[in-house]
Amino acid sequence: MLDFTSALYLGMRHPAASLAPWSSLTLGQPAALQEPPGAQALAASLAALQGCEAACMLPSTLHLFWDLFGMLAAERLVILVDGGSYAIARWGAERAQALGLPLRMFPSGEMAVLRRLAADWGRQGRRPLILADGYVPGSEQVLPLAGYAALARQGGGYLLLDDTQVLGVAGTQGGGSARLHGLPGGYDKGGGHLIIGASLAKGFGVPLAVLAGSGNLLRRFTAHSQTRVHASPPSAAVLAAARRAMALNARHGDALRARLGDRVAQWRAGMAAAGIACRGGSFPVQRLPGRAHLQQALRAAGVLSLAQAGDGPGALTFLLRADQTPRQLEQAMGLLEHHIRRRYERSV
Repeated sequence: MLDFTSALYLGMRHPAASLAPWSSLTLGQPAALQEPPGAQALAASLAALQGCEAACMLPSTLHLFWDLFGMLAAERLVILVDGGSYAIARWGAERAQALGLPLRMFPSGEMAVLRRLAADWGRQGRRPLILADGYVPGSEQVLPLAGYAALARQGGGYLLLDDTQVLGVAGTQGGGSARLHGLPGGYDKGGGHLIIGASLAKGFGVPLAVLAGSGNLLRRFTAHSQTRVHASPPSAAVLAAARRAMALNARHGDALRARLGDRVAQWRAGMAAAGIACRGGSFPVQRLPGRAHLQQALRAAGVLSLAQAGDGPGALTFLLRADQTPRQLEQAMGLLEHHIRRRYERSV
């Protein structure tokens, strides 16, 4: 089967034999009492990669956003949510809303609407907490993150990015959206308004989350965090995999990102040549509007893809990876074009 359903964009996999050994999966202690071995050094390397002052490792983005929004709910903020934001970050925002913060949605990328909302709530004494994804999968739009950041800074609030899709995939050395958009990287002087939460599960192939930002914010977070008290910390296995991912990124990351860019360019060129509408820009999530009905026919032909509901007949999504070959993409595109042509011929 040709698999286009995996989001391991750089093709990073971490078999057990490739990892440094560990004597115990866990210390049996919460992170608030004792950090797992190697967690602090890993956090420091990920903070530097993203251009931030400090970072903290967590088992998942669900833990991360639950705790972060619980902490921020104590401030006089208004949560302004970009309409393209991912569900898990929104769940965290809903927790803060339940704790008393007002929450408003705005259409994805609409700076004018965001400015108006920030100004309206600013007159009520509330600072903006702007929530957005670094990249909205399947979108052609590049979000105005620099504009979001400037508005957050001017209002004395925060820009909170869910950078799961971008970390490892784009930006200098794979450093993600802060590097890609030239955002002040979460230092107390000049960038304390920027907070980045991300999973390493896509670009780096490790089910582990990192919260990055200013040193002041991270100190507050580690002191306030409830999941660092009541939930298990990241295991030795995932920390070992993350350390390996960082080493692979340092040695081969730029070559992998270049190869991934070649695959995306090949796919886009093939879709254009076949006259097939395709959304996703230069990102490896490529979405074909109105083609969800082809999923089963392609599966029977040996191509796995994702059918996603939406307005109308839904979209067919292909996730591209650096470890796919040009020949594999040619095969998938040929079968896709064949089934589209067959369906058209049957309808006329």
